[in-house]
Amino acid sequence: MTLRVPFVLMLVFASGSLQGCLPVVAAGVGTGIALAQERRSKDTLIEDKQIEIQANDSIEKQFSSAMHVNVTSYNHNVLITGEVPDEATKAGIGMVVAGIKNVRDINNELAISGVSSIASRSNDGLITSNLKLRFVNEKRFNAEHVKVITENGTVYLLGIVNRSEADAAAEIASTSKGARQVVKIFEYLD
Repeated sequence: MTLRVPFVLMLVFASGSLQGCLPVVAAGVGTGIALAQERRSKDTLIEDKQIEIQANDSIEKQFSSAMHVNVTSYNHNVLITGEVPDEATKAGIGMVVAGIKNVRDINNELAISGVSSIASRSNDGLITSNLKLRFVNEKRFNAEHVKVITENGTVYLLGIVNRSEADAAAEIASTSKGARQVVKIFEYLD
C-alpha cells in the first residue's frame, strides 16, 4: 500500500526545516489563487505595473514635489488621483501619462488644491480596507474583480466586470462609512 501525502501537507512538514520560509510559501500560494481569479492576462498585469512605475518616475522628474499624485493602471486604463497646485500641472501630468507605452485611456481626477494631510490619506486607506472587507463579506461578486482606490473620500472602482457586479460594487461602496462619492471606471464584459 502506497501512502500519498497531499502537496500542501508536504510543504507544512518541510517548513520546519526551512526556518522562516513558510510565509514565503503561503504568500506564493495566495498569489497563485489571486492570479487564477484575475481577468487580466499575465502580460497585461505586467504592463499595468510598468505603466505605474514609468508614470511615477516621469512625474517625479518633470514636476515639483509640492504635490501628491497617485497613478493606478488597470487593463491599460489609467486613473490619476491626488492634488496639484494648478490646472497647468494637472494637464501636464495627463500629457506625460498619455505618452507612456500601452496607455489606452486616462481618467485624470487630480484636484487643484493643497496637498492632503497624512490623516486624510490614512482615512482614505481605512475606507478602502473597510470597503474591500464588505465586498468579501457580502459575497455578491468576486471581490478580486474590483480594485478600490479612495482619494479624499471619493471611492473609485476599477475592474473588468459584468453590469450586475458593477452595480453591486457601487451600491456597497455608496453605503460605506466615509465614502462621499463613488466613481465607476469599469470595463464591462456584457
